[in-house]
Amino acid sequence: MVILMKRRYRLEKCFKFASHESSAVNSLITCGRSLKMVAGSFYIPKRDELKPLGDDAHFICAEHQTIGVADGVGGWAKKGVDPGEYARELMANSVISIKDQPEGLIDPMSVLNEAFLNTEAKGSSTACILTLAGNILHTVNVGDSGFVLIRNGKIVYQSLVQQRRFNCPYQLGNTRDNPSIAQKLGIYVIPGDIVVAGTDGLFDNLHASEIEEVVNRGLDEAHMPQQLACSIAKLALTTSLDSYAISPFTKAAWEVGLDFVGGKIDDITVVVAYIVSVVN
Repeated sequence: MVILMKRRYRLEKCFKFASHESSAVNSLITCGRSLKMVAGSFYIPKRDELKPLGDDAHFICAEHQTIGVADGVGGWAKKGVDPGEYARELMANSVISIKDQPEGLIDPMSVLNEAFLNTEAKGSSTACILTLAGNILHTVNVGDSGFVLIRNGKIVYQSLVQQRRFNCPYQLGNTRDNPSIAQKLGIYVIPGDIVVAGTDGLFDNLHASEIEEVVNRGLDEAHMPQQLACSIAKLALTTSLDSYAISPFTKAAWEVGLDFVGGKIDDITVVVAYIVSVVN
């Protein structure tokens, strides 16, 4: 009990710092609601001189309490298409759609659908968009990007992976998939909850227990969301380069009879959002 109270205090301490930051990511946005997301991100593209931006994309729209991640499907590179272009355009169009939504009525499914219809780049991408409205976290997810919700130091929910077969996720774009296949969910959240969203470069390399450990250590050290996102991403990177690691990707490969050991080298995107209470 003492440990949990300490962690809640650390989160409140972080939020006090956040309310004085000038950054849009870490600033306090007041919209007449008692709960807010204070978010930060970190991105590590895999090394590729021909694609220095990598295949992932993400956004944090603090004003509208919405975050999103996307991962361009790498197979398009064999056709001469930069897989990251679709993901980047999809996320950019998501932000445009969010800003066109009625104030306080952000619908992630509507945002994803509009962004999908307006994205013209070749390729395809997974996508996950989350928005906080009151005490409900509204989410839509397509493919193997996703998120976890951490409460009192433990993961209480992890989004499900959508895939047709091993390492072949559902994807939006120049494919047969569209936003109608997205998993749509509303989750009740409370002050002190932490959302960790990311692409498969995160979830293929870190087990739930490892994410919990990094988050709890970060809270004990009063890390801001961006600092925590950086710590998580760097640990995922370490695992991805370890050819002996028994990673989640390794275990998934074993389940389908593949002889594979190690991490999965991939782009790694992590977005961390603290759920905090605000006196209006």
